[in-house]
Amino acid sequence: MMIRWLLLGVLVALALISGVGVVYTKHENRKLFIELQKFYKIRDQLDDEWGRLLLEQSTLSRQGRVEHLAREKLGLLMPDSTEIVILKLK
Repeated sequence: MMIRWLLLGVLVALALISGVGVVYTKHENRKLFIELQKFYKIRDQLDDEWGRLLLEQSTLSRQGRVEHLAREKLGLLMPDSTEIVILKLK
């Protein structure tokens, strides 16, 4: 009879430990999921910023804009055809 009560006590203890383990694992899973969602949000923000930066780069590096700045700010001009020298490499 005593062995039955001892066995019952051990089984109840194991069931409680198992239950606590399940609750703890579920809690950690939720914490990690929330952290993952934060990282997804940061990734999306960085993707948006990357797109804006690519657009800005393409706008700033347009050939017409570069030519205009070369003329206006640096005083550069297109050379005449007589001033152009073409080198041929062997």
